[in-house]
Amino acid sequence: MCGLAGFFSPRGMEPGAEARLVRMRDALAHRGPDDATAWIDEAAGIALGHRRLSILDLSQAGAQPMASANGRWMIAYNGELYNHRALRAELEAAVGTIAWRGHSDTEVLIEAIAHWGVEAVLPRLNGMFALALWDRRDRCLTLARDPFGEKPLYYGWVGASLVFGSELKALRVVPGFDHALDPEGLAGFVRNGVTPGHRSIYRSMGKVAPGTSISVSMDAAPGADIVSVPFWCAATAADRARANPFTGDRKEAAATLDELLRDAVSLRMEADVPLGAMLSGGIDSTLVTALMQARSDRPVQTFTIGFRESGYDEAVHARAIASHLGTDHHELYLDADAALDVVPGLPAIYDEPFADSSQIPTLLVARLARRSVTVALSGDGGDELFGGYNRYFYGTRVAGAIETVPLGLRRLAAAGLTLAPPSFWDDLAGVMRMPRGARTGEKLHKLAGVIGAADRPAFHQALLSIWPDAAHVLTQPGASRINVDSGAGLLAQDFAAGAMLHDTLHYLPDDILTKVDRATMSVSLEGRVPLLDTRVFDFAWSLPMAMKVQGNQGKLVLKDVLDRYVPRAMMERPKQGFAVPVGQWLRTRLRDWGEALLDPRRLREEGIFNAPVVRRAWDEHQSGRRNHDARLWTVLMFQAWRDEQGR
Repeated sequence: MCGLAGFFSPRGMEPGAEARLVRMRDALAHRGPDDATAWIDEAAGIALGHRRLSILDLSQAGAQPMASANGRWMIAYNGELYNHRALRAELEAAVGTIAWRGHSDTEVLIEAIAHWGVEAVLPRLNGMFALALWDRRDRCLTLARDPFGEKPLYYGWVGASLVFGSELKALRVVPGFDHALDPEGLAGFVRNGVTPGHRSIYRSMGKVAPGTSISVSMDAAPGADIVSVPFWCAATAADRARANPFTGDRKEAAATLDELLRDAVSLRMEADVPLGAMLSGGIDSTLVTALMQARSDRPVQTFTIGFRESGYDEAVHARAIASHLGTDHHELYLDADAALDVVPGLPAIYDEPFADSSQIPTLLVARLARRSVTVALSGDGGDELFGGYNRYFYGTRVAGAIETVPLGLRRLAAAGLTLAPPSFWDDLAGVMRMPRGARTGEKLHKLAGVIGAADRPAFHQALLSIWPDAAHVLTQPGASRINVDSGAGLLAQDFAAGAMLHDTLHYLPDDILTKVDRATMSVSLEGRVPLLDTRVFDFAWSLPMAMKVQGNQGKLVLKDVLDRYVPRAMMERPKQGFAVPVGQWLRTRLRDWGEALLDPRRLREEGIFNAPVVRRAWDEHQSGRRNHDARLWTVLMFQAWRDEQGR
């Protein structure tokens, strides 16, 4: 895993280019501590910088930027190409003997491009990657990003130069960088806690979208819009898989999925450095760990973080799983003070506002893993592909039910649910002997916010929203609601399927994969995600929904596979998630920190947030009348990010 940065100046390179490139490159030192290189062609106006975390071929034969053997192509690449051995064999069969310089996947990639061309190679790649490719003959720059968006790649114009890099911090050091906020990016962040889609928090910068490439040639006008060209699309792949459904029974489906996952995990276990697994004790991470251990001739190293707060500790489950599988298990229990020590550093690590509070345990488990290994596999992606989130099955029932009730009555019911604070509903749940830690009050308040939706897309959007009406929270003109309609048609036909597709297109790359990438790379740890193999995706979408979701249960076929490795009784417990008690902390240890960031005078002077709205949420949360932990965390993460930027 690595970091890349560079710029392309079609109108000619300005003085000081090399020093500028070095500053950009070294802003990403955490992504690649093992080597730092730079390549510049002043006549062409192109500069590529690379920070290397050596994983495959630790010799200089794997160093980047790397030129193709024919001299035409130059690449700076961040990622892992899991099918590089198969591509290498295919390439040798096509062109005959090749004088390979080493055994890195980068060399296979650049030689494949030299032989087949960029457009033909990108769809054939099984891996995670972000790349910058320079064509010396045609003087054209291509940027591309992997199908699911596992690896980040930002770009934008600064004056007459197109700048690009793995993180925004590499671009901010460029003289003339425009720090103006993007109103729609800000609105998306406030609504969902992440910057949405191809946007960033800055007006001048964007992201290469997952599964797409962009190209800029010498005749490009500075500041011109750049067109994205897809080479893989989750929506298209899902439609194709649904059109060719799996025809076997559930037992056959589990057998096929087991074989696919075994291969996906096996491919991701190739490394010339120590490797392990992040084990939360949930279904997905347990299955990945079990498959790793089944392939390994020695105990797999596993890593878990535990919290002492009641209702937030899954380490005990992970420990039991590790014992059953026979892994070399590492766990670290933390009290609130130890966990909160990481909060001041979050804005710098995540680089732009990011407000999924599970970023805290993700960062902590990454730090624990990095003490022993350089590569760690995780179970991310299982919920989106196989129907693991509660909103898929509860949302299906609620959406169907509310459509039978007039809108006015629904809004009246919503008002009734929010009259009592969450603590009232939690106490009532306790009296009724409902499970502790179920957060009944929070869920009922969330329900109140969605039952007034006019249709299924609006209902789904409300389910996902932290602040549903961003314009109500923000003061900047133009910060209007963004309508994300991906999967809208499918939502009307099959709510669970539509929600899963939407999450794959948006929630997965914008939230989950961003969280994992920044946390792991901040400590120079490579994270790999076996469930996000496009072959697994295709198979998952070929299955009938009944093999994934039924009643109040999700991931049925995935559980069938896991039954082959771990007794079902060890896994039968409510889905918990990788959570921390932010709501409690904001009333106690983080109260002074939050009060300073949400000072009414500061909010009014900055003019970004509607001060009365934010302060009302803060006061209600402090009094216990409402639980606004997610909403407040969003505003606080933005404010802390602004402070870290010194603006």
